[in-house]
Amino acid sequence: MTPEVRQLAEKYVWWQPPEQAVQRRDLLLCQLMQLGAWDDVCLARRLFGDEAFKQALKDAPPGVLDRRSWIYWNRFYGRVPVPPPPERPLP
Repeated sequence: MTPEVRQLAEKYVWWQPPEQAVQRRDLLLCQLMQLGAWDDVCLARRLFGDEAFKQALKDAPPGVLDRRSWIYWNRFYGRVPVPPPPERPLP
């Protein structure tokens, strides 16, 4: 893990140790898409690549991205029409 990845993991998945956060890359990238400063998003795009961001959108955990971020990032990556966001199954 590079120092840059560690810093992103600590900042955006603060409730887990960085080693665990990096293993849940989709969550880390979705947290960045939801909360990230643009400089941090650009750094993550350089480190992980746009394909990783596209995959994170496809596998996004329910409730991580709000409606605005969901629409923005799906359009940013050319997923038009924007698919419905993931839903949390109710028991």
